[in-house]
This record gives sequence, structure tokens and C-alpha cells, in this order.
Amino acid sequence: MSTDSGLAGHPSPGIVPERPPLAPYDLPHGRPLTVLIVVPTLQAGAADAGALELVHILAGAGHHPIVVSGGGRLAEQARIAGASCVTLAMATRNPVRMLRNALALIDLVRKHRCDLLHAHGRAPAWSALIAARVTGVPLLTTWYKGFREQNAFKRLYNGVMARGDRVIAVSDQLAELINDRYGTPFSRIAVIPLSIDTARFDPAKVSRERIAAVRRQWGVADNDRVILVVGRMLRRKGHHVAVEAALRLKAMGLKDFVFVFAAEDQGTRYAAELWDQVLATGTSEVIRTAGPTEDLPAAYAASMAALSAAVQPEGLQRALLEAQAMARPVIVSDLGAGADVVLAPPAVANERITGIRFATGDAAALTAVLVRLFSLSDAERRAIGARGRAWVLGHFSAEAAAVPTLRLYADVAARQKVA
Repeated sequence: MSTDSGLAGHPSPGIVPERPPLAPYDLPHGRPLTVLIVVPTLQAGAADAGALELVHILAGAGHHPIVVSGGGRLAEQARIAGASCVTLAMATRNPVRMLRNALALIDLVRKHRCDLLHAHGRAPAWSALIAARVTGVPLLTTWYKGFREQNAFKRLYNGVMARGDRVIAVSDQLAELINDRYGTPFSRIAVIPLSIDTARFDPAKVSRERIAAVRRQWGVADNDRVILVVGRMLRRKGHHVAVEAALRLKAMGLKDFVFVFAAEDQGTRYAAELWDQVLATGTSEVIRTAGPTEDLPAAYAASMAALSAAVQPEGLQRALLEAQAMARPVIVSDLGAGADVVLAPPAVANERITGIRFATGDAAALTAVLVRLFSLSDAERRAIGARGRAWVLGHFSAEAAAVPTLRLYADVAARQKVA
């Protein structure tokens, strides 16, 4: 275990948002809280970004966050935001190493007199659970997605995320899933949505030069309509459904469209299978595997719409909120996001939509939605985008997430003090 002092990557301009301090809530005996946050890595993904966002909230309100992770490119941003960072192999699933991690966490809790433990992810949650039980410190867990439960072992492994003293779900859809699977009472579940840096993700602040640079990086023509497929190269994200939809669009004679997979493939078997599918279907000229883009606001601005074709419950995908903040329509499968994330028919009337939904795993349905999107006028797409930005500004701002988070922390800490 070591304090991580090395640079985890050089963030591009604007990546670390400058935010005013948040007003702290009434704390037990008026003192700030020391919170030990455990997360597999600080590299990419919902848990990583969520842990970073939590650092912003806690440090901005005068608390002291300590982040324990395997490190990564977001570690430097966490330090800049106000966290102390400790490097530990928290992503391991080896039971012996998980136990060693638990002992290290116990030492940290006692050394820094931590008030709370907060786990983001299953492997670190097991170590945190042991540490919480030994030290008597309350444990919180945060769910960012629904986990697959192929067998009894997986159910047991996943179940640790429902064993926190309080369980945070980032969407109503996930809260219901946690209650259904584990019987966790809703009184122990807090629904706190993610927050988006709406100052960074603001279409008015993205220049034409930045947009052109991203499109050149992707290798798309000026008249190409870009569909940005969000999510890492994992089977549950449904990229294969997008490939089949691209084939169907080609067969219909549609031209001047490109699907961009701007995500890390992480060298998975699925990524290789996906490219084999692209070659087999002859869709390579309308699909780009671009890898992660540092200038995310420009990536959304360079696209006509963002697509999540997820084939598993995804909870609340940050990318869908970012796209809506950038005034871009979103296309989402039934499992890609709930009605509390994307306003889409039949939940709302057409004049209120911020996106369009399609049946999970149904490439024909996705194709029909894309044809509908292409047929809209520029004014109609702009209206959808404007509603999307207004929706995010109203429901997913930094303050919208910070207020319930700080209130929950104060409540848990106060109950612990009384106990």
C-alpha cells in the first residue's frame, strides 16, 4: 500500500472543473467528516467517475475524502479536487488479497479516524464490509448498474452491494432492482442521481475548430451524420446491435451516416468478435472504432445523436446525461436507461421528448428509430436537443446531487454518533 503521488495522466484543458465550495450541512458537533472511499480503479467507467464526483462534493463541503483504488488517469484529478489518494489493488477478486485489503482498510480507518466507508464496486465492497464490521464504522455502497446473476456464486458476490448500512442507487430503475433481488427495504435505499458538469458540457462553449478536429480524428466526411455509440466495448453495452442496424441501413440504401464507437476496447474477446462482425457484414466503411476521446464535449457536438444499445440493465449512464447536456438527442434501449434519465415515448408526449427508445436487442427496431431520426428536420432535432439540455440542467446539476448526498452523509454520521 502506498500513497499515490505519481501523475495519473495529463488532463486536457477543462477536464478538472472549477467549482465553488458547497455550503456544508449541519454536522455532528460541527466537525467535518473523514470518508474512506474505495473503488477498483480511477481509470474509466461509472464507478471511477462516480468516486471522483463524490470527492468534488465532499471536499467542496469541507469534508476530507480519502480514495483507495488501483490508481489510474483520474487519480490526479481526485487529488486536485481535494482527496488524499492511496494506491491498493482494490480490483482483485483473489480472496486472500481481498482479506489483505480489508486489513489495510482497517488500518486506514483507525489511523485517520474515518467516520464513514463508501464502496463503489463489488470487490472493494467485500474488503470494506469486513473493515466496517471490525471497526464499527458505517458502510455505504453505490450501485451504478444492474449486475448479471448467472449462478448462485454470482448472486452471493453481487449481494455485498446490498449489505451497506445505506445503499445508494443512481436511478429509480436500479432501486427497484435492488429491492426485487435482495429484499432491501426502500427505507435503506437512497436514490441519488449522478451529476454532470454542465459548464463543461455546454454546446455554446465548443468551437467549430474543436468539432472539426474530432471529426478529422474519426475520419468522417463533412456531410456524414454521426451516431456516437456510448459505452465501453463490453457485450452488455450492445455494440453488436448497432452493427446489425448499420447493415440494415445500408441494405435500405441509406448513405452519409457513420457509427462511431468512441470507447476503450480493453482487449476483450468481445471487441475482437465485434470487429469480426463488422468485417463479415461489410459495414467497415460506416463504422469507426475510434477509441476514447479526450475532448468529450466536442465529440458530442460533432455527432447527430448518441446511442446506448445496452442489452442489460444499465441504471444511469453518465454518457447519456452528457449527450443531453450537449443538446443532442439520445437513442436508448429499454434497458439502457429508465424514464427518469431519458424522456421518451410512450412515457411523455412527442413535444416533450429528449430521446427515442427502442426494444432491447432488436436491431430492426433500432433501425426504424434511426430512420425516424434521419427524417427529422434540423429544427426538430434542435428542439429535442434543447429540451434535453434543460432536463439535465434541472435534474442532474452538481447541486442536485450534492444536496441529497451531504444530507445522507450527515444523517448516517449522526445516527452512528447516537448509537
